[in-house]
Amino acid sequence: MTTQPIETLLAHLPVPALLPEGQIGLIAPAGPAALDVDKAVQWMRARGYALRIFPGVGEADGYLAGSDEVRLQDLHAAFADKAIGAILCLRGGYGSPRLLDRIDYDLLRRNPKPFIGYSDITALHLAIHRYAGFVTFHGPMLNADLLGGKQAPTEASLFGMLRGQFKAGSVLAHPVAYPLNTIEPGIACGQLLGGNLSMIAATMGTPYEINAQDVILFIEDINEPLYRIDRLLTHLRLAGKLQQLRGVLVGDVAGVDPEALARLLKQTFAPLRIPVLAGWRSGHCDPNLTLPLGALVRLDAGEQQLVLEQDVVLR
Repeated sequence: MTTQPIETLLAHLPVPALLPEGQIGLIAPAGPAALDVDKAVQWMRARGYALRIFPGVGEADGYLAGSDEVRLQDLHAAFADKAIGAILCLRGGYGSPRLLDRIDYDLLRRNPKPFIGYSDITALHLAIHRYAGFVTFHGPMLNADLLGGKQAPTEASLFGMLRGQFKAGSVLAHPVAYPLNTIEPGIACGQLLGGNLSMIAATMGTPYEINAQDVILFIEDINEPLYRIDRLLTHLRLAGKLQQLRGVLVGDVAGVDPEALARLLKQTFAPLRIPVLAGWRSGHCDPNLTLPLGALVRLDAGEQQLVLEQDVVLR
């Protein structure tokens, strides 16, 4: 069901802001997880939102949260329902790539709304960016992040973004308790795209691979030793993707020694002479900050700042 890619927009379209007392739809497009429904509903209600749980959230088919048909139907239904103000994913794991060639991207394009997740959900971010043309959000999911008691910046970053508190010109704050690392100084503007590095590499050679031209690439990962991170980055370099970038923002790479990672990043990106900033707390980490994928941003690696160059939600 793939349509023609959206290649003409300099930056992707903003989405409607999540309104006070709005409704958030919960779907499980990837792996299954046990959910305390009462706790989830009460957690959202305490923040002023109703939670609608779609059927696939309660199902499990081995390592998948229900069949492909159920997970696809939930995705379509959540976007089509005018009462749903934002769509939140239950968890990652695996399963999102199985849906990519069956999604009705025209339906999504007609019903843009905030879509939030990370890890395996990267496959959906890449596909929505390419074929539906609106900003999505690399951000916390319900089970492990929001109900898992992650630090306050996780929740504040998510809802601040969805409510439209960050406008063009806003500096995206990063907690001072977690120092950033300038790998290569410099300033660059471009669309912020990416997500989980393994998933970015896994979509190479498909109609859903990342369009890296003039992009600020964001990457994060977990449970991948340093040599595999090297292999994944080398894959993107040999495919010609890294040479198209304007800059790189590196999120959490869980389980890898930061100094060893910095050396690898220096080796990989220094020849390209683009700004590279590492240590951003987004991904499989605590806190897990929300990033607007598809939005135009300015990366200042020397000053260790990320600035929005466009509104990402409309109030």
